[in-house]
Amino acid sequence: MKSWFTQHARGLGAALMRLVRSPVASALNVAVIGIALALPAGLYVILGALQDLAHTRGAAPQVSVYMALDAGHDDVASVRDRLKQHPRVERFRIVPREEALRELRMSAGIADVVDSLQHNPLPDAFIIDARESNPDILEALREEIRKWPKVAHVQLDSDWARRLDALLRAGKFALLLLAASLAFGMVAITFNTIRLQILTQRDEIEISRLIGATDAFIRRPFLYHGAVLGAAGGLAAWTLVGLGIHVLNHGLAELAQLYSATFRLQPPTPEDGGSLLLFSTWLSWFGAWLCVQQHLVQTEPA
Repeated sequence: MKSWFTQHARGLGAALMRLVRSPVASALNVAVIGIALALPAGLYVILGALQDLAHTRGAAPQVSVYMALDAGHDDVASVRDRLKQHPRVERFRIVPREEALRELRMSAGIADVVDSLQHNPLPDAFIIDARESNPDILEALREEIRKWPKVAHVQLDSDWARRLDALLRAGKFALLLLAASLAFGMVAITFNTIRLQILTQRDEIEISRLIGATDAFIRRPFLYHGAVLGAAGGLAAWTLVGLGIHVLNHGLAELAQLYSATFRLQPPTPEDGGSLLLFSTWLSWFGAWLCVQQHLVQTEPA
C-alpha cells in the first residue's frame, strides 16, 4: 500500500513540475478550459434565475369556474369548501353574480341595456390561482373541477403557460448542446496538450519501456497532468462565473429599480461548484487517457 501511494505521489509531483516548467502554456490551457466551462455554467445560472422569476413574478396561473344559473347558496358553499381543501389551489376569490353584473354595468358602458334585463344572466364564479403553472397540472385541475356538482363551465387559458414551458425546455436543450460541444472541446484541448508532452518525452518513454516500465507507470503522470489541468480549469470557471454574476447584478439592480422589483442572480452553490470541479477534472483526465492510450497502442512492441 505504501508503494502504491508513493507511485501516485510521484506521478502527481511529475505532473505539477511539468506545469511549473511551462507556466505560460499552462496558464493559457487553464484559461481556455475555464472559459469553455464558464459559458454553460453561467447560462445555467441565468436560466435557473429566469425560471424562478417566471414562476414567482409571472402572471399567476388562473382557472375561472362558472356555476350553473340554478346553483343555490349551498352549491356555491360546497364548491368553496372543496377549493379551500384542494392541494393544488393557492388561493381563490368568489365573484357573486350581483357583483359580476355590477362590474359589467360599469365597465362595458351599457348600463341602459343591463338595467333593462328582467333577471341576472350571469352566474356565480370563482377565480382560482393555482399553485403550479405546469400546463398538464392545470389541465388536470380543470377536468377535475368540471365534474363537480352545479359547475357549468371551467375556463383555462393555458397558452401562456405552455409557451413558457416550451421556452424553458428549448433553453435547457440548447444549454445541453452547448455543454456537450464545449465538453468535447475540453477533451480535444487536453488530448493535444498531452500529445505535445508525449512527443517531447518520447525518448524517455522508450527507455522506460526497455527497462521494464509498465503501461500504468508510463500513463500515470500524464493522467495526473490532465486531471490537474481540469481541476484548475474548473476553479477558473467557478471564479469567472462568480465575477460575471457580481458584475451583472450591478446592472440588474438598476434595471429592477425601474420596475420597482428586486432581481439578483445567485452565485453557484458549493454543490454546483463541486460538481463543476469533478466534471472538469474527469473530462481532462479522460482526454489525457485517450491520448496516452493511443500512443501506447501505436508504439507497442511487436
